[in-house]
Amino acid sequence: MTARILIVDDTAFMRRMLRDILLEAQFEVVAEAANGQEAVDLYVQEHPDLVIMDITMPQKDGLAAVQEILAQDPQARIVMCSALGQQDMIMRSLEAGALDFVQKPFLPDKVLEAVGKVLGS
Repeated sequence: MTARILIVDDTAFMRRMLRDILLEAQFEVVAEAANGQEAVDLYVQEHPDLVIMDITMPQKDGLAAVQEILAQDPQARIVMCSALGQQDMIMRSLEAGALDFVQKPFLPDKVLEAVGKVLGS
C-alpha cells in the first residue's frame, strides 16, 4: 500500500517541489496546506500516514500545528522542513514530537531518506 502524505508549506513552489519528488517515488499526496491551521484541519479530515510540515508559516506556524496534531493523534508521523539558520526551531520541533527534518532547498534523496526513515521503509 502506498503511503498517504500531507504536504504543508506556505509557498506554492515548495509544495510543488515536494509533490513532484513524492509522486515520482510512488507516494500518494492526499492534500496540501498553506498554513498550520489548514494542516491541522486536513490532518483530521484525511488521516495521512505522514505529514511534511514547514516551520515558518502564517496563521499558525509548524511548531504549533505539530503540537496540535500530536495532541489529537499521538501516533502521527511528522517530518519538518526548514531553511538554513533555523536550527533552534528544528530542535523545538523535534522536542515537540516531529520525527525528522529536511532542509530547504529540497534535495530529492534527502526528502525520500527522511520519509523512508519515518515510515519505516
